[in-house]
Amino acid sequence: MAPVRRKLERAGAMAAAASLLWLVQAGAVALAIGHMLEPEGTWGHPGLYALVFIAVGILRAVLNDRSGAMAFRAADTILAAERARLIGRESRRATDDPARPPAARTATLAAEKLAALTPFLTRYAPAKRCANVVPLVFLAVTFWYSWAVGVILLVAGPLIPVFMALVGIAAKQASERQMEELSNMNVLLLERLTALVDIRLLDASDRTVGGFRNAADRLRASTMEVLRVAFLSSTVLELFAALGVAMVAVYVGFSLLGELGFGAWATPLTVSQGIFLLLIAPDYFQPLRDLAAAWHDKADATAVARELADLEAQEETAFLGTGATAAPIVTRSSLTVRGLAYLPPGGRLIRFPDFELAPGDTLAITGPSGIGKSSLLRLVAGIAVPSEGEIRLGDTVLDSGTADAWRARLGWLPQQPRFLTGSLRHNLTLAVRPGRSLPLDDALRLSAADGVVATLPRGLNTRLGETGMGVSGGEARRLVVARAAHAHPALLLADEPTADLDEETAAQVTEGLLSLVASGSSLIVATHDPVLAARMNRQIALERTEDAA
Repeated sequence: MAPVRRKLERAGAMAAAASLLWLVQAGAVALAIGHMLEPEGTWGHPGLYALVFIAVGILRAVLNDRSGAMAFRAADTILAAERARLIGRESRRATDDPARPPAARTATLAAEKLAALTPFLTRYAPAKRCANVVPLVFLAVTFWYSWAVGVILLVAGPLIPVFMALVGIAAKQASERQMEELSNMNVLLLERLTALVDIRLLDASDRTVGGFRNAADRLRASTMEVLRVAFLSSTVLELFAALGVAMVAVYVGFSLLGELGFGAWATPLTVSQGIFLLLIAPDYFQPLRDLAAAWHDKADATAVARELADLEAQEETAFLGTGATAAPIVTRSSLTVRGLAYLPPGGRLIRFPDFELAPGDTLAITGPSGIGKSSLLRLVAGIAVPSEGEIRLGDTVLDSGTADAWRARLGWLPQQPRFLTGSLRHNLTLAVRPGRSLPLDDALRLSAADGVVATLPRGLNTRLGETGMGVSGGEARRLVVARAAHAHPALLLADEPTADLDEETAAQVTEGLLSLVASGSSLIVATHDPVLAARMNRQIALERTEDAA
């Protein structure tokens, strides 16, 4: 809250000023009624008091509007900053970081849970400022006219914060349980969506539905628990406020009837004074009621803040660099790997053979599953940090200071093709670098993906799902090759580019990769495909050693 603390303080000050202006309006109403009932004992004219009431009401509305707008702008600033920091930190985590939370949990925190900060900032923060100032001023004004009414308010008022403190413990625990169940529900949903094919093959639909039903019941129970606490606390707080106002009304009524001769200073209460006290008594409790109503917003925000703090306290395994946009390293030097070793989280040290890759050269990394082929590609890309050795491009060593510029010259072909929500054109132009890219039409022809685009209903404007819904696995692979060709990287890293493809489609993907090499790119592939490996200029077979995982 530090960046917007002053804005929130100003918003709270304006809200408090708007509340205090009710003293002027209540005085105008009391004097107007007093003038009508006791014209000889009240100065002024009811029309003048009406004008004062209207003018002050307009001023109160303006102050409340400005206060709310300022609080919402401050909340938007905080939410944008927290979301950017959360997404930035999680996107910098290494892909094999064991502390990395499930994607659904991070998405829930960023999209849904952080939204709980908005009511806290827009309601609780101004309400707290009003509760610190307004009741004290109202109490001082009340004592000025009647010590008896002041004592009533003084006794009834503190009961609300005391009860809030008692309820706050239960509200906090209930909110934390609800937030946890909300995360678990989203994680379960994402996991089951990604495993729909396996669920159908294993005939586990009934068990999956039962799991969703149990998770939904737990979320419903935790939500109802929060609502029970909220309704119970609101009922009790309203009871205290109603009793306080009722006792003031009883005292004022009997005083004006002449039945009570104590409670005022020297002289009995006048009609105007009695009506004034009746009008300000409910607004004495109003800031405390607003604070109590926003207390659950604070409980939700505290639960979110605790989750953020726990996430930030975890040890982070980040990739090299910051992930920022940088100008690529321009050089025709060879890529050199010397003494490279990598310790994956929870695994054993993997040692890699030394090698050198000249510009325009091709290299196949082969070996059994789990030997470290994908890990070697991640090390070369700077998205994993080596335990020993170095990776060098000419005189430039890959480290935190050079990683962003290093990656700006790379292309990445993942084992599983992924697309963003949006048009195919948007997905193909994600990694374009000004001055280096190939024309999109040439990239599609080079990867034999122009025929794929021709079959789509809207061509390049077709919207694809995250996994390439609407195209086959081989077609998605060719589109990913086209994306890499359009960016025209100096070095392309391809992880199992022909895995799970039939012979014809694998041949098309292979030819697309080699066409990209012919256009000036270097290529390193990690593969089990002997046909693809044989088409490369060189092969390096990784083998298990004593240190290998």
